[in-house]
Amino acid sequence: MNDLREIIESTWENRELLKQSNSQEAIRAVIELLDKGQIRVAEPITDGWQVNEWVKKAVLMYFPIQTMETIEAGPFEFHDKIPLKRNFAEQGVRVVPHALARYGSYLAKGVILMPSYTNIGAYVDEGTMVDTWATVGSCAQVGKHVHLSGGVGLGGVLEPVQAAPVIIEDGAFIGSRSILVEGCRIGKEAVIGANVCITGSTKIIDVTGSEPKEYKGYVPPRSVVIPGSYTKQFAAGSYQVPCALIIGQRKESTDLKTSLNDALRENEVAV
Repeated sequence: MNDLREIIESTWENRELLKQSNSQEAIRAVIELLDKGQIRVAEPITDGWQVNEWVKKAVLMYFPIQTMETIEAGPFEFHDKIPLKRNFAEQGVRVVPHALARYGSYLAKGVILMPSYTNIGAYVDEGTMVDTWATVGSCAQVGKHVHLSGGVGLGGVLEPVQAAPVIIEDGAFIGSRSILVEGCRIGKEAVIGANVCITGSTKIIDVTGSEPKEYKGYVPPRSVVIPGSYTKQFAAGSYQVPCALIIGQRKESTDLKTSLNDALRENEVAV
């Protein structure tokens, strides 16, 4: 792995090396490892998450060494540089027409793809549901037993290479039409209500205590979140600015489905 990393870093610094076969082979080897889930663009560590910038560099350099090709699937025709994933039955992944997953993304056993899109570099762990018209952007990291409801958009991130991808941790529930971008992180078993929009700079305000507590780009584990707004003063006057409100906590339970239903019911969260 260190040898691959050295070649990728050298090629990144000197793009003339992209013409050499050993650089191209190293880049393609990294994409294959991503496709198999043997390496990740970001991975959990003891005190958070580590972004593997060199892997993102390999993804970025994969595009210029690829040639445009026509891809046919029954009556459908595509013209692109990146092939689609294959052999879903062997991987234990259920794929409903017209779900698409690009080569270089990883789908673990038990993943269900309703008609949706998963981009290169993404990692989707065991038992996760990607519901209808949801988008898992480039390099997004999705944990085990997550539910991405209909129309959810997880933003992609390739450049700048030091930027963190969107991260959805194990057991989280993301409500329909929610938009999560700019490297925001959703903690384990959090419940995000419908139409919540969280960017890297969105205020996430915990209003469950006597005083508000503010986060940015991070939703703590088991939080129940809905769309909100706060008043901000501008030169032209005071206006309402979108934010996200933490209005409750999903209870710890060995039965996560029961816990989720309780959280949705008790907090009247639209999903």
